[in-house]
Amino acid sequence: MGSLCTQHTPTADAVRTNRPEKSAIVVGSMPIPDVAALMIAQDCGFFAREGLTVKTRTIQGASFALPLLENGQMDLSLLNYSTAFMAQAKKVHDVRFVADAYQAGPGAFRLMSLNPKLQTLQDLPGKTISVATKKSIGTLSIEMTFDAAGVTADDDKMVEIPLPDMLKALLAGTVDVAWMTEPFIRVAVNKGAHSVADVMAGPAADFPIAGYGATAQYAAKNPNTVAAFQRAIADGQQIAAGNRGAVTKILPTYIPKITSTEAALIILGVYPISLDLTRLKRVADALQKYGYTEELVDVAPLLLQPTMSPSPATSDEPLLQGGVTS
Repeated sequence: MGSLCTQHTPTADAVRTNRPEKSAIVVGSMPIPDVAALMIAQDCGFFAREGLTVKTRTIQGASFALPLLENGQMDLSLLNYSTAFMAQAKKVHDVRFVADAYQAGPGAFRLMSLNPKLQTLQDLPGKTISVATKKSIGTLSIEMTFDAAGVTADDDKMVEIPLPDMLKALLAGTVDVAWMTEPFIRVAVNKGAHSVADVMAGPAADFPIAGYGATAQYAAKNPNTVAAFQRAIADGQQIAAGNRGAVTKILPTYIPKITSTEAALIILGVYPISLDLTRLKRVADALQKYGYTEELVDVAPLLLQPTMSPSPATSDEPLLQGGVTS
């Protein structure tokens, strides 16, 4: 990525005085656009610059990642806020978010179907809908969207299928509708699927999707490692936020079977450059409203803000804080 990478270099003193406690870390990832900043940071050498060697491990979702963080098989991971906040509320896991990753944008999360009779939300009661994991961002966004349209969601009709396998399930007829994000939406369209609804519109517009998290114990034990990760991912996030070309260029390097042509056409969400308490409280509010948590989750203690700002970001293109260019 040329000059985009070389413009993000911190002072030598910053690196020297913040040696990570663990130099080799495993980070949970998924084959979706949410982690583009992670891959950009890796490609640009931002982690190596901070004294970190990063190995990524593919996960199905946050509910699968959290136990791996607890038992030490992973150090940090992409976690959708909904699942992590619910785990926190139930006191099953104690999580600290160290960086934001992805926020919904128009058209980036959709209900897709191959059945021509399913055209609107009113056609979906009683139909089988696949989600990556139950009681997570997929089911929550469906309930929010259904509620706004006056439709009742049926939890018993929702089944768990990994995102890469959802099109296969649609083609086999084992599900009627699939909750999809890019690039799977684009691939499904190429196979004749159509959009039934944008689940990140209306009450779910601009909804926070996922961030990078670790256990509270890990963050307390490895503050320099976490800080080094934060500096590296912050620079990657700033590039992703302001340069769509950088994102679409990196996608085919970690998402199987997506071509550069398809990558250029997909609809992207937003790459936030900070952990914003007000924005993330929306998730806690929705979780309580739809019965995912009994009490309102206190979000503030779960956000581990960076102790050092990333180096100033400059690029060949202007950086647009809060979103990618079309």
